[in-house]
Amino acid sequence: MGLRLGGVSQHRQQGQHRRRTTVQRIKQRRVAVVALTAAALVAGTGVGLGLWASSGDDGAAEGPASASAGERPEDSGEAAGTTPGDRPSPSPTRSYPLSKAPRTIPAVREHTAERGPGWRPARGHRVVVDDPALADEGRLIAGELGLTYAGEKDDEKTGDVRLVLNRDAGANPESYTMTVRGGRVTVSGPGEAGVFYGTRTLKQAVKGAGTAPEGVVRDAPAKPRRGLSLDIARKHYTADWIEDRIRELGDLKFNELGLHFSDDQGFRIESDSHPEVVSREHLTKAQVKRIVDLARSRHITVVPEIDSPGHLGAVIAAHPDLQLRNAGGGAVRGAIDISKEKSARIVDELLEEYAGLFPGSQWHLGGDEYQALVVSDPEASFPGLAAAARERYGPGATVEDLTTGWLNDRAATVRAKGRTPRAWNDGFFRGGSVKAAKDIQVAYWTGKEIGARQPVEYLAEGRKVVNYNDEFLYYVLGEPLTFTYPTGQRIYEQWTPRVLRGTTAVPERYDAQILGGSFAIWGDLPRAQTQEQVAAGIRLPLRATVQKLWDPGRPELSWNEFRELAGQVG
Repeated sequence: MGLRLGGVSQHRQQGQHRRRTTVQRIKQRRVAVVALTAAALVAGTGVGLGLWASSGDDGAAEGPASASAGERPEDSGEAAGTTPGDRPSPSPTRSYPLSKAPRTIPAVREHTAERGPGWRPARGHRVVVDDPALADEGRLIAGELGLTYAGEKDDEKTGDVRLVLNRDAGANPESYTMTVRGGRVTVSGPGEAGVFYGTRTLKQAVKGAGTAPEGVVRDAPAKPRRGLSLDIARKHYTADWIEDRIRELGDLKFNELGLHFSDDQGFRIESDSHPEVVSREHLTKAQVKRIVDLARSRHITVVPEIDSPGHLGAVIAAHPDLQLRNAGGGAVRGAIDISKEKSARIVDELLEEYAGLFPGSQWHLGGDEYQALVVSDPEASFPGLAAAARERYGPGATVEDLTTGWLNDRAATVRAKGRTPRAWNDGFFRGGSVKAAKDIQVAYWTGKEIGARQPVEYLAEGRKVVNYNDEFLYYVLGEPLTFTYPTGQRIYEQWTPRVLRGTTAVPERYDAQILGGSFAIWGDLPRAQTQEQVAAGIRLPLRATVQKLWDPGRPELSWNEFRELAGQVG
């Protein structure tokens, strides 16, 4: 009996084993069908569906995602009406929704969404470059994100940030592409500046959200000139403060810093050719060199300005014989006598000296508010200037002609040093026998001068213009005359680069001639604010300005959303 029962038990065990094997094979086939179906879908669409979760923060791989609580059976890959005993193994589901564009200032102009976890910095992640020219950009972003700078590498590792210079000669050198995919980031561009801007996008994305979103950013600025102009002549700013502004400007993708360092109240940079004109509080050449080098590393051009023939009071104080005097012998504040050869020689010597200190391609010549031209009859008020004009340009020449000739001569001085000249719009005049050189760009700031010309007059002449509209972009310390401190909200909601004067935009057909714009800080009442107050006061206006220079279209975010974002990304 025992043997027979034992035989029956063994037989039953064998039958049960065969049934279990059959059920397991059926389940395996069902899982294989689901997997093959998913794979076919991926191959057919060319889109990764995020079928498997990525590694967690501790590096352990997570298993396939299953239906969460509250999901319908069809949402989790189960057939409706099945019972638990009949269900196949859960099929993998999409772990990630489509990504959203990184939120940055200025906003990126194009983002292609993809599914995936994105990228976040972690210990052991590297920054690698494909060209030694990107070493500065690579070291900077590595230090900012706490990564290892590994230099030029051909291998690929999970977590890599790779910077690529593709040197596409036909592309905007400030454009870039940032691809976040497969646990890596690639920032590529035709020029070093574009790659740098891509790293700024990556930095802001991580700072604001912790993660750079999966997908592809394609980005480029609308305008090539995006600046901050700083009056260091009437208010002395420390080198450290200026360097902090350069770091801020770089992160916001500005590319110009104007330094107005000569005016009636002071001359603020050390000089070898004319040390007698330099104010007690000033920047040394060594400090300026550090400022220029830091700016260059952030792809910012420092644009110097020695304003003439007005606003030269600090130079005239050391050379009183050069001061302009009217017919009654009265001294004209800040105005140099442009009929004297020595006046031109001193200014040219200063321009030539500082060309070696400021290697950028741009130069601001000033040209505004020459007091000889704010009277009703310049020829009667300044007979010496009128005589010099006739001697040089003929019997019908005017003081305006002589002043335009002065501007052209100074433009020739900086042009010989490879610089593109720029001058304030009230240094250009209609009519006359002498015309301003065609290559002098117009820095348009006001329409309040005597004989004011509408912006379209300059544009119709074919001139290139940089927008400094004093209605929106002038931060004048102490708010003298009719000036009030500009607000970021007003710039963000009402201004565009085509709004050159007042609040009215010029016709769209002139858009290509408007090179960009510059926010400007002026020290009319220098003690009205401390350096720290200035930095705080310009914070949101700067961000609004660069948003509209990068993309002049209507912003996607409301002002309140934009202000909140500024608090998150810096």
